[in-house]
Formats: sequence, structure tokens, C-alpha cells
Amino acid sequence: MEMEERSFVIPQEQQQMEDGGGSSRYTIDEALVSMGFGNFQILVLAYAGMGWASEAMEMMLLSFIGPAVQSAWSLSPHQESLITSVVFAGMLVGAYSWGIVSDKYGRRKGFFITATLTSVAGFLSAFAPNYISLLILRCLVGVGLGGGPVLASWFLEFIPAPDRGTWMVVFSTFWTFGTILEASLAWKVMPSLGWRWLLAFSSFPSLLLLIFYQYTPESPRYLCLQGRTSDAAIILEKIARRNRTNLPPGVLVSGHSYDFEEQNIPVEDVHLLSPRQTKVETPRATKSNMVGLSPLLKLLSRELIVSTLLLWVVFFGNAFSYYGLVLLTTELTGKSRCTTTDMHLNEHDDVNYRDVFISSFAELPGLALSAVIVDKLGRKLSMSAMFFLAATFLFPLAFYRFDGLTTSLLFGARICITSTFTVVYIYAPEIYPTSIRTTGVGIASSIGRIGGMVCPLVAVALVKGCHQTAAIILFEIVILLSGICVVLFPFETKGQHLPENVAET
Repeated sequence: MEMEERSFVIPQEQQQMEDGGGSSRYTIDEALVSMGFGNFQILVLAYAGMGWASEAMEMMLLSFIGPAVQSAWSLSPHQESLITSVVFAGMLVGAYSWGIVSDKYGRRKGFFITATLTSVAGFLSAFAPNYISLLILRCLVGVGLGGGPVLASWFLEFIPAPDRGTWMVVFSTFWTFGTILEASLAWKVMPSLGWRWLLAFSSFPSLLLLIFYQYTPESPRYLCLQGRTSDAAIILEKIARRNRTNLPPGVLVSGHSYDFEEQNIPVEDVHLLSPRQTKVETPRATKSNMVGLSPLLKLLSRELIVSTLLLWVVFFGNAFSYYGLVLLTTELTGKSRCTTTDMHLNEHDDVNYRDVFISSFAELPGLALSAVIVDKLGRKLSMSAMFFLAATFLFPLAFYRFDGLTTSLLFGARICITSTFTVVYIYAPEIYPTSIRTTGVGIASSIGRIGGMVCPLVAVALVKGCHQTAAIILFEIVILLSGICVVLFPFETKGQHLPENVAET
């Protein structure tokens, strides 16, 4: 069937160009806007959201596995914390690596490898015979989880520009559902079956990604970037049929067309070239390959360096604050270790599961708030307002920490940080061109993982050392600095087309 469609598309393009050079043209963005968000995008959302929920479950898993393994294998506190740290270390490597792979070889290959690694290593973790093997397998899981931004960018590239904010917020809800599902699963599985069964069950969503992989389409933006305009047109026709709409009249124009126009080569000639010829005869692409310019240098180019550096600070601040608030919820509520004995630590484990389960629902209002404001106020104003509001919620805790007040203020701060985390994952892919989009988001996500690694080493150590005020002030500084960086972002992306190359940024 695909071969029949291919044979139909190519002659149609050639006939239109032979009839006259003035035939109409359309871009990927124009085609997506014309077709709208429909059934095709819903299926893409379901697949990408499954991957996002899988990552959330593996991250939430860390709250339960560490204490259980420590008790089973008589580990030291340092050894217990290392189980979490190796996952973040793996994500640090994976987020950078898979971004480069997906930008070079395609989005589908990127998330296929990550899903395979996550599901296999996650399932084998349940059979780890000793501490060292568990660390190795969980580190490999982290490497696989680093591919999460690839799925986010893949889904983003199918959304019409006017709807990107709203639907990326909907995509983010899968993370919250993943955390709630994992907390529910741990609550039911851990007391009766133990931590190994929880590890095995938590790897199942990643396996589903592999089962349905054969039905996933490649990003038409990526295909156009590679000069495979005909393949991109076939996917757009499938979207139109599934959505029961029509493509704009004319010929699909790839992002490379602009490069040819700058060199005074007629756009029509681009479509008459085969994908292989397009790659070979593009001087700019050839020069880039010869020079071997790394994606990191492109991110730090004159056009992108300000946005990139500010984005790194914001991702660090978001991760540091988000995971810190999760930890503070358990450290600052209830009986204080600094004023009472440690006997309360021997309470039944179910209490911890219930508390984590309930606190996870704080993210739902944050997601709803993001959906309301992201396309009305814009990305920058939404993020900055939520950062400053989170700092306002935390400020009283530097002086007063009563149970009811502490719980309410931490709940409010977590709503705000969830909102900023959601919006920054919308903004980040929008500021980078297609050629380095997943690399840019992947590296920024890696910086965020550093924040996740540093957070427990700093904040939790201060709280357990009875320096709660110092911990709150530290969070205030990081959150306020992140909000200021958002204000300094050079441009707003609300309603704008996704750039195809660096020049368009």
C-alpha cells in the first residue's frame, strides 16, 4: 500500500512542477494547521504519553526501592543513596546521547533503542543477585530514561502551531498519571510481594512501547530535513486521511528549500532530486559534515547561546526544586527529627506509601493551571509567574513550620513548580530548529538531571542536620534565579512556527 502511495505522490509533484514554476507550495507547519489536531495526533499522543508515564514510574520507583533494598541487604545510607544517584547519572548520559542519535538517524530509532534498554534493564533489575549488579542495571535504566525528551519532541512535531501549548500540557499529564500509578502499585505490591515484583511490574509500560513500535510514523519534519520530501508527503497524506481533512493544494516544500534559494538554485529542482542526491549536492550539508561540527557547538552558536545557557539554568532549577519539594514534603511534615526521638521512623511502611500517593495529586492542579495560562499568557510569563509564586509559598517556611501550614504551603509550591516544569518542556523544543531539536532538549534535560542529583545531597543533608531554614533559603535562591532567567529569555514562542534551521531562530 505504501509503495502505491509513493508512486502516486512523486509523479503528482513532478507534474505540478512541469505544468509551470508558479505552482503553489506549502510547508509542514501550513499542512498541520490546515489538517488540524485529529485522530492521528491522538494516537501519537497515546504512544508518546505511554513512554512519558513509563519514565515517571521509573523515577517514582526510587522513593520505594532504596529503603527496601537497604533493609534487605543491610546497606549503609551512602549505598542506599547511590541507587538513586546512578539512575540520574545514567540519565545524564542518555539525555545527551539519544538526542544526537534521534537528530542524526531519526526520532523512531531514538525512542526504539531507549525503550528496549529501559524495559530489558528494568525487568532484569528484579533478578539482581547483589548490590553491584543492581547498580549497573539501574544505571542502564537511567541511560534509557534519558530518551524521554525524544518522545516529547517527536509528539511536538505533529502538533499544529496554535494548539502546541494546550496539547503539550495534555502530554505532560501522563507524567502525573505515571507517578500516581507507581505510588498505587507500590502501595499494593510492596507489603505483600516485595521490591523485586515492583521492579518487574514497573518495566511493563516500556515493553508496550516496543509492541506498538511498528505502527509509529517518522516525524515529517525530520524527513524533510533529510531531503526525503516525498516520504514526508506520504505521512502527511496519512494524517489527512485519518483526520478526514485535506492537505493544502500544491507541493510540499522542505526546510532545505531555503538553503537552495539562498544559493540561487530553483526550489523546484530540490523536489526532482532523490534523497541521496539531495544530501550529496547540498554544499552546506556537505561542508557541515566535513567540518564535523558537534551539536553542542551549534547550541552555543551566536544565534542560540543566550537561549541555551538560560534554558540550562531553568532546567537545573526546575529539577532541583521539583525533587526537593517532594523530599521536603516528607522531611518537614509530621514529627521533626530535630525535636523528637527517631522512634516515629518505625511506623508501618504503608503510611509512607499513602502519603506519597496523596502528595502526587498536587501535580494535577499544576497541570490544569498550565493548560489555562500557557497559550493565553505565553510561555515566558507563565513560567516566570509560577516561579515567583512558588518562592512566595516557600518564604513563610523559613520562619514558621506548623504541620497544617507546612503541608499547605508545600502543596501550593509543588503546584507552581509542576506548572513551570510542564511549560519549560513546551518552550524548549520550540526554540531549537529541527536539525538539533532533540539534542538541545536532551542536553537541557541532562543539566536538569544534575539538579536532581545535587538536590538530595544538599537539601536533605541540611534538613537532617536540623538546618531547615538554610534549606528553605537555598530553595528560594534557586527558584528566584530560575524565574529571573525566564524573564531574560530573548523571545516568546507562543503561536510561532517551529524553526527548521538555525538561521530561522
